Amino acid sequence: MGMRRHELSDDEWRIIEPLLPRNSRGVARVDDRRVINGILWRFRTGSSWRDVPERYGPRTTLYNRFSRWRAAGVWDRLLAAVSEAYDGDIVMIDSSCVRVHQHGAAGKKGGSGDPCMGRSRGGLTTKIHALVDAEGRPIRIELTAGQAGDAPVAATLLADIRPGAAVVADKAYDTDGVRAFVQDRGAWPNIPPRSIRKATFSFSRWVYRQRNLVERFFNRIKQMRGIATRYDRRADNFLAAIKLVAARLWVNAL
Repeated sequence: MGMRRHELSDDEWRIIEPLLPRNSRGVARVDDRRVINGILWRFRTGSSWRDVPERYGPRTTLYNRFSRWRAAGVWDRLLAAVSEAYDGDIVMIDSSCVRVHQHGAAGKKGGSGDPCMGRSRGGLTTKIHALVDAEGRPIRIELTAGQAGDAPVAATLLADIRPGAAVVADKAYDTDGVRAFVQDRGAWPNIPPRSIRKATFSFSRWVYRQRNLVERFFNRIKQMRGIATRYDRRADNFLAAIKLVAARLWVNAL
């Protein structure tokens, strides 16, 4: 049972099952739960698809369904559905780099051709950008190359920000563009100013302390070895896996 404690519980499955596609006859596939458990096993262990235990079914079925559902937007919709009722009073944005394993970089000399793979101090890396709510639950996730700046992704992460919200972020987001974007939407950028700033801004250290929730989110998803290190050659598959893991965090919270 030790290996199976990471599989979807009955309570988790009751939330997830209605959000999955049905076949043409309107009947759910009976093996969806087994397949998702196999997909989660693969990313939890950081193993290759061919090493997933046979109890989860044919490896080709696992990979094909994971990829097909990624292409069809199933993992995107799953995260969007479970995170719909997020607490928007305080939201936090941040990023975290992950190393790209040689398997993920295979065929991509220096990461060329993949905009989400690049050189930084840690070698070949991909950067995960996340927006979380006041409970530290993930709402939106994006990928860039490891050396990319944080501020340019802020507008994408904050596209659906609600008026009156406090946006908590570190100094990497202290740009005129980010501050204007947040304020134009009736929200408050609670961002510490960089030392080169001459202007003064409204800033609450108490609110800023909540930022540890987004750091905790990264720590939680990186407990999955296949997330802490990127083994996937395709950035869209790696992002889909992060969204599946993020959706499961929400399901557990619900």
